[in-house]
Amino acid sequence: MEKSFWKKLKKPFFVQAPMDDVTNFVFRQIVARCGRPHVEFTEFVSADGAAFAVGKENLIEKLKFSQSERPIVAQFFGAKADHFFEAAKWARELGFDGIDINMGCPDASVIKQGGGSALIRNPKLARKIIQATKAGAEHVPVSVKTRIGYSKNEVKTWIPEILAEEPAALTLHGRTANRGYAMPADWEAIKEAVQIAKGSGTVMIGNGDIYSLKQARFRARQSGVDGVMIGRALLKNPWVFNPKVKAEEISVPDRLKLLLEHVELFQQEYSQRNFSELKKYFAGYVSDFPGAKELRIKLMTVENEEDVRRIIAASGFLDIR
Repeated sequence: MEKSFWKKLKKPFFVQAPMDDVTNFVFRQIVARCGRPHVEFTEFVSADGAAFAVGKENLIEKLKFSQSERPIVAQFFGAKADHFFEAAKWARELGFDGIDINMGCPDASVIKQGGGSALIRNPKLARKIIQATKAGAEHVPVSVKTRIGYSKNEVKTWIPEILAEEPAALTLHGRTANRGYAMPADWEAIKEAVQIAKGSGTVMIGNGDIYSLKQARFRARQSGVDGVMIGRALLKNPWVFNPKVKAEEISVPDRLKLLLEHVELFQQEYSQRNFSELKKYFAGYVSDFPGAKELRIKLMTVENEEDVRRIIAASGFLDIR
């Protein structure tokens, strides 16, 4: 029997979005230090790779999590139902609290494989994938993350296809696949989907253009979703889930201290990885204050932790002894 944590969450709840090559173990630890969400997701992982021993060896780092992160959900993408069965089985064995199917990624390479948002145009396969994932997951709840349509609002036809397979939860990003992240998220379409899902037993989560808990609560009231997922806002404000911290009150020293914590933890966990992977996070920490641009330019030249500390110390924004 499925033991779903989703229905035990107090509404509205707040969820950290899965972001490819961003929400890794280290970044999630940083977010948790600032104020953890009610549910965390891994970055998305290939179901094709997770279906084979060699692939698992290469992907296990992406699925690392700590007990303090619970409930945590593993997200997989792909287009082969049998591979999702194996991926779900593996995630269950690893101890994940939930398994999510990515049916919304707009990346061209993922769509070319028939995965991500390409599944919106192939509901028959999408349903087979949910069935296979649930079979592999056994008692672990299976959820789906998708978009409102491929090139237009298709919630009236697309959402019922997903709901027919009774996922534990459904996250809906308020944009079509072909618009990527352009144009504002359509929360009216999300509201429409919530009405369609009424009585289905599936927990509904809204996603798109959320930058604060205040805004998340407003969207939850407006649309009727059970929870709200926040993603890109975390890159600029890792404190976004903390109700006691206002974005405008976060000091420059606090931002730089957190950046140094991030760098230190990265070195501890990923010492064999290219240090330059960290640079995609720098713009979030170093922005919107006088002198930020100059400091950011200097930080983009770093090659190791010592370089980061030296440049921040020389900036005068933070006293590093």
